[in-house]
Amino acid sequence: MIVQLSDLQVQMKQVESAVKEALRLAEAKGVSSAECSISHSSGISVGTRLGEVETVEFNQDGALGISVYRGNQKGSASTTDLSEQAISAAVDKACDIARFTSPDPYNGLAPAELMATDVPDLDLCHPGDQSAEYAIKQALACEKHALNLDERIVNSDGAHYGSHTGFRVYGNSHGFIGGYLQSRHNLSCVLIAKEGDKMQRDMSYSVARKMHELKSAESVAEEAAAETLSRLGARKVPTAKVPVIFRADVAGSLFGHMVSAISGGNLYRKSSFLLDHLGKPVLPEWLSIQEKPHIIGGLASSPFDAEGLATKDREIITDGVLQTYLLTSYAARKLDMQPTGHAGGIHNWRVTQQDNSLAQLCKKMGTGLLVTELMGQGVNMVNGDYSRGAAGFWVENGEIQYPVEEVTIAGNLKDMLANIVAIGNDTDERHALHTGSVLLEQMSIAGN
Repeated sequence: MIVQLSDLQVQMKQVESAVKEALRLAEAKGVSSAECSISHSSGISVGTRLGEVETVEFNQDGALGISVYRGNQKGSASTTDLSEQAISAAVDKACDIARFTSPDPYNGLAPAELMATDVPDLDLCHPGDQSAEYAIKQALACEKHALNLDERIVNSDGAHYGSHTGFRVYGNSHGFIGGYLQSRHNLSCVLIAKEGDKMQRDMSYSVARKMHELKSAESVAEEAAAETLSRLGARKVPTAKVPVIFRADVAGSLFGHMVSAISGGNLYRKSSFLLDHLGKPVLPEWLSIQEKPHIIGGLASSPFDAEGLATKDREIITDGVLQTYLLTSYAARKLDMQPTGHAGGIHNWRVTQQDNSLAQLCKKMGTGLLVTELMGQGVNMVNGDYSRGAAGFWVENGEIQYPVEEVTIAGNLKDMLANIVAIGNDTDERHALHTGSVLLEQMSIAGN
């Protein structure tokens, strides 16, 4: 079953009509302003384990949400039924709720002058085969290939295949209404290997807008097997202070904490270790980060944000200096600033890369820890204290020596970010933030 793009376009037009109707009904109720949105997704998810199909789920999600404002009082309601009667009932409920909420002077729509005036086609939707037969075939092929690669691979936590298409529509009483189609396909495999009486677990995955751009089932299986087998014979290491490399697939989390620290909610609550750092150095002077929301086919591309604000190319960090906070309209009013088009998240951040492979970063590090997995949530956003469980590899004289497990790494995020030594060219683009492996000058590690 291949979803037709034309069918999705028809569905989105119908939803746009429902959004317009909700806004019309809200206006007829005499509210000051209103906004309405729906994110719709449909598709299939299949899970297999040890050659058996464990789950087959057909998903269809999406509710119309309406928010109305009576002055500074806000009321919200939602409905999955898009009939005229259901939409009218949802508008009535939102209006009733607004009467009983406390006024908040920072409530309201984003500024009209910042609404997107153009919704470019970013080529984000490429429907694929969503039949159960095809999905099951992909998951089974991936897991079967993985289990036959090495006799030390003794078990599996399964393979998973998913394919979803949908759209997002948003409108408000400024007269803005816009929508765009999107798709996402994914394939993953989790394996368990055994050597002696010790077992290790690891995985690999692929994600893409276009089905044919997914890595093959065999490729995902081979990567999962290689990752899992490489962890056999893991040891603990002595407590020490050494350089640390965050491999590309976990390095995004390091900058992810920075994203949280410069986001409006943490800033106006004064719960950020980067409070009052706008215009100040937060990274080394050789390091910059740009945002590119309009990359054609990008996994985190978007023509407008969740409030209808136009997204645009933006300098986040230039030569190490923080250029902008990430503000919704509510946070912007709290901080007496302008919203930045980040309601709903960031869009294709690109971190400066250098011409260093991961092997070259290890050479540059000399002796230290290469982190390939992080565990736990020991991060204090107020003061930046960082302490998390980790696994990876011990490096000596620039060469990987053996796998490492049951290690705790600790530092302070403000210092960690400021003391980045180098970034590799092995960029991982499976997330909204694109970065290569990151070499940090020093962290405390606790093992034996």
